[in-house]
Amino acid sequence: MARFITIFFITLVGLFSLEMLVPVQEHIIVPFTTGLARVSAAIILPFDSSVLAYGKILQLKDTGFAVSIEAGCNGVEAAIVLIAAIVAFPANWRKRVIAIAIGFLTIQVMNIARIISLLYLGNWNLEIFNWIHLYLWPALIMLDVLIVFVVYLRYINGAATAGQAVNA
Repeated sequence: MARFITIFFITLVGLFSLEMLVPVQEHIIVPFTTGLARVSAAIILPFDSSVLAYGKILQLKDTGFAVSIEAGCNGVEAAIVLIAAIVAFPANWRKRVIAIAIGFLTIQVMNIARIISLLYLGNWNLEIFNWIHLYLWPALIMLDVLIVFVVYLRYINGAATAGQAVNA
């Protein structure tokens, strides 16, 4: 357990430090966040032609209400926590990479649902928007991280148990 905690925190600090570097922000994080706004708009457009994405902003043209996808709202930090947990748990690197990829996609699917829901909630009621934005969605995103990690642990444990049964 001490090994897991040590590797987890070292990886966490390393990845958060890397994420904060200006070149990483400029060349990876900002374009990624802009992409989230575009994907969100593309999902909404068939149902609502009043949506517009520019930069990290998602806006409803008819009312003018907009959300800006800021640091902490792009799912990168949640993915970093998941990556640190997966890296810290001893397993085959191939399985770790697959878990990281699936986990990242899972977090982003949930995050896009979060962004879209917040756009419409904010347009409807700012008080509810603020509560859901600050309390409910962060908890749900981190719950998603936890669920993905638990599923990964069960997969690793199941693979190890199956391997032992075959070797017995």
